[in-house]
Amino acid sequence: MTAAIAVDVLLDGTLLTLNRAVGVLRRRNVAVEGLALGPSGDGGTSRMTFVLHTDAATADRVVQQFRKIVGVHAVEVTTAQDPRDPSDINGGAAMSSSTVRVFYDADADPARLEGRVIAVVGYGSQGHAHALNLRESGARVIVGLRESGKSWLRAKDEGLDVRSVADAARAADVIMMLVPDQEARAVYEAGVAGALRAGKTLLFAHGFNVHFNEIVPPTDVDVAMIAPKSPGHLVRSEFQAGRGVPGLVAVHQDASGQALANALAYAAGIGCTRAGVLETTFREETETDLFGEQAVLCGGVTALVQAGFETLTAAGYAPEIAYFECLHELKLIVDLMYRGGMKFMRYSISDTAEYGDYTRGPRIVNDKVKAEMQQLLREIQSGAFAREWIAETRGGARRFAEFRRDAADHPIERVGARLRAMMPWTEEGKARPQPLTPSPRRGEGERARA
Repeated sequence: MTAAIAVDVLLDGTLLTLNRAVGVLRRRNVAVEGLALGPSGDGGTSRMTFVLHTDAATADRVVQQFRKIVGVHAVEVTTAQDPRDPSDINGGAAMSSSTVRVFYDADADPARLEGRVIAVVGYGSQGHAHALNLRESGARVIVGLRESGKSWLRAKDEGLDVRSVADAARAADVIMMLVPDQEARAVYEAGVAGALRAGKTLLFAHGFNVHFNEIVPPTDVDVAMIAPKSPGHLVRSEFQAGRGVPGLVAVHQDASGQALANALAYAAGIGCTRAGVLETTFREETETDLFGEQAVLCGGVTALVQAGFETLTAAGYAPEIAYFECLHELKLIVDLMYRGGMKFMRYSISDTAEYGDYTRGPRIVNDKVKAEMQQLLREIQSGAFAREWIAETRGGARRFAEFRRDAADHPIERVGARLRAMMPWTEEGKARPQPLTPSPRRGEGERARA
């Protein structure tokens, strides 16, 4: 007998865990209503709620599968009330004002791409993936590039229609900007701005230039963002495997009244709605992306690794050992967190390491460090960082080049290059000539045959 069964799941607040949870529902192919995702009130975790319309035995199997997911902390089941919310008129998972809407294949209409020409401006990691995925989804794709460069030849070799940026933009109904932040304004002004007219859609994969008013599109075009949360090679390989990577969607300007629907159709074309597309804003995506890069993922991690290396070598420890302890093994820890959050990482390491994590970690990332993080965030929010970076690139990027030279010359890089040459899977290891298999000594073959 079919019944309405409400399920409440407490899980890690990571896209990977969310993707696993949604995967259970998709594989079971059960009727689901009222899917909502929001903060749990317990730091670092989220709460997913939904209603299953199925029999008790099937619901129990779904719940048992949820409990086996790495990153899920608790699952509760109750008798459901009618979950339908008449205020949810835009599709997607039904979300409250404090939660995030998530869109899937069922919320997107790929038919919206039919008869429309999509110009992908740029053919780097993301541009390559977007263009090929869209083409294989049945869309007509033009790649806009500088003529006769390496990217032009690569795109031609893939059988794509390659034109100048201006020609691609003129022919397109949808224009996706996939060029570096510091180059986007010049590319836009030289080749895209003059081609925009009412009814066209201008897309971005990062909100930087729109949010900081480097690019100000005309008011009669739709402006939206589709931002896959993976590098381009993974966007491509997951699509080819019949899966997808999570993404973000935001609408900055809805001139047609259909900007969200059209953006979701594009997201479906590159495979993101297979995994889930979270709704955000240009401001939120831009400011959180910059903060993550500066405070944690790039600036924070590299400064921490380098400081640890310098501390050990200054105390007389071998640079090779310091490299292994402070840089090489970082991948092992990050892989564990990527797989199942910090809880899974701590489950997987030794008790000694876990105790040191709890008791010494806060002494490194202390209140002073958190205050500096808050200052970084204020500089991002005010536009101070964006103005600094734009001025640097337009002034010839001399300081930037100096930073690169100094970083490349640090002892950790020289030691690391020697050690990585020992590892065939690294860049240095791949470039190192591999020893040939020794030939049998003269006479050995004859003795073996005798």
